[in-house]
Amino acid sequence: MSDTAAVEHARGFARGIADYWQEQLGERLLGFYLIGSLAHGGFSTRYSDIDVGLISTNGVTPIEIEAMRQHARKFSPDLAPKLSLFWTDRGFNIGRFPTLDRLDYLDHAQPLIERERTAPPRPSLDDVRAYLRGQPLDSWREQIARVTVLTALDDVTRRTYIRALLYTARFLYSWHVGRMASNDDAVAFLHAQPQPGIDLDLVDRALVCRIANRPSDELFGERDKLAGQLAACVKIIGA
Repeated sequence: MSDTAAVEHARGFARGIADYWQEQLGERLLGFYLIGSLAHGGFSTRYSDIDVGLISTNGVTPIEIEAMRQHARKFSPDLAPKLSLFWTDRGFNIGRFPTLDRLDYLDHAQPLIERERTAPPRPSLDDVRAYLRGQPLDSWREQIARVTVLTALDDVTRRTYIRALLYTARFLYSWHVGRMASNDDAVAFLHAQPQPGIDLDLVDRALVCRIANRPSDELFGERDKLAGQLAACVKIIGA
């Protein structure tokens, strides 16, 4: 499948999920959006999730989310595992819509259904930095710990590994700029503003691998370098 066909296949799946929520929620549904790489570019058949944002009057329940996942598995068994749902209520007070994904929504969201445009207050650079010091940094540290002890990669850990490699660029871009961007833009930022201690060649090769949809096994022998990338980022942010 060509890159263009893969993007259209993923968009068609997301439109089907939007139609499902419209049928289930009716007037409760305020908007359903593409976010992530389908919205800001760089979608990869092998590596990307299908990120979507749902805003309703009062959010959605765990039972409703599980029903959606069951529907998605029947609708498209190959794409359902890639579906990543971000959701909230009209005031962005509940649900799953972290700081950077709110920025992605504010800057890049593409509506599939929109009855009412709602928007949270824009997170400041200080808000972004406080967020990055917490869960994202902890998750990256855990990813690195998992992949560095592996002896081989499978379909799941290939995705984990390429994301861990490229997160160096994404993390530092968001830290300095206070926004979310594509992998391409984040790597371009590191070229424009080189950061001390960062192995930029490794990040470049990870991006080439991702763009070509090649298995990340070709870089697996360099997994021990991830600890150095993490340490350099921690030093840069003073954590």
